[in-house]
Amino acid sequence: MILTVGAVAAGGSCVARADDGRVVFVRHALPGETVRVEVRSSGSRFLRADAVEILTPSPDRVVPPCPFAGPGRCGGCDWQHASPSLQLELKAALVSEQLTRVARFAWDVAVEPVEPLLHWRTRVQWAVSSSGTPGLHRHRSRDLELVSSCAIAAPGVETPLGHDWSGARSVEAFALEEQTVLTVEGRPRVLPAVDAGVVVAGQAVRGPHGVRLSVGGRSFEVSAGRFWQVHPAAASVLSSAVLSGLEPRPGESVVDLYAGVGLFASLLGAAVGPSGSVTAVEGDARACADAARNTADQPWVTIRTSLVTPSLVSSLRPSLVVLDPPRAGAGLEVSSALASLRPRALAYVSCDPATFARDLRVFLDAAWTVASLRAFDLYPQTEHVELVTVLHPPT
Repeated sequence: MILTVGAVAAGGSCVARADDGRVVFVRHALPGETVRVEVRSSGSRFLRADAVEILTPSPDRVVPPCPFAGPGRCGGCDWQHASPSLQLELKAALVSEQLTRVARFAWDVAVEPVEPLLHWRTRVQWAVSSSGTPGLHRHRSRDLELVSSCAIAAPGVETPLGHDWSGARSVEAFALEEQTVLTVEGRPRVLPAVDAGVVVAGQAVRGPHGVRLSVGGRSFEVSAGRFWQVHPAAASVLSSAVLSGLEPRPGESVVDLYAGVGLFASLLGAAVGPSGSVTAVEGDARACADAARNTADQPWVTIRTSLVTPSLVSSLRPSLVVLDPPRAGAGLEVSSALASLRPRALAYVSCDPATFARDLRVFLDAAWTVASLRAFDLYPQTEHVELVTVLHPPT
């Protein structure tokens, strides 16, 4: 069918209407374009479709830099066909829509660009075909696109390509500052000769077993398989936003929830100094081991291996709070427990505007106020965006 598409929707599509009234989520289109689409899947109330011919192109349409992007191809990028400036506008619209609809909160969102826009992704999980060839999944499919390159992969991340990984299910490549570590799931029949550290089924078989880097004047070690922001500038950008938003003072007590390998805990520890304290809470014991190493010279930083629960939150009495939950967000119960505390300020770092907006509503209902809200384009060419929001409790 031929459709004129409207606003952007979560998931990297634009919204249109079929003749029968059903909503159509159209990928590979831009707002205002008239396109010919092919329907890929259908439900009783909506259709999913790809724009396979652009009849009236947007002035912001560009040629995708990757030959594997497009209808029916690799599903890793949503907006390679949009100009960089339009991508920022689309992400701002998505954030604003979630804030307005879910949190019932209005904010003039401006998404801040972060370089580089290509070759930025420092971690990619390559799926392995039955023939041992690594590839990337197509959109909403288990089928693989057997790519020869990836336009958003950082140097070193393409290391698994061109090798036979027969017997493995997947190979995750993590590359930072000329260090590459591969985490292999399954048992490869023959381990390829690659210039990288290798971990197979949780066992280190070839060093290095992690990467080392520096952020804000502090050194960090991140083991294979542990979480670290995928954009090479993300750790610096986010930590700078958190510290400038909270303005930690010497002697203050800080709680870092969902602390990972200790990025925020370490930098906040340096800010509050020996007269202060930082409690970092993380549920992954292996990430806690990294966090302990990354804060070993700061005895006033305590690493606590625990899930973040309402009861744990209620037992805390911090001056400052940082929470950087996974995509699912902190959740209503944890957010409610946090809203009952009275720290001087709280910084919420989120990679999902929808779950963030849900949690924000809890704080707003408890009379907290938004002191600042910043959005960063740490996932260029995709629909994703990172938020850093500083909240103040009622006075």
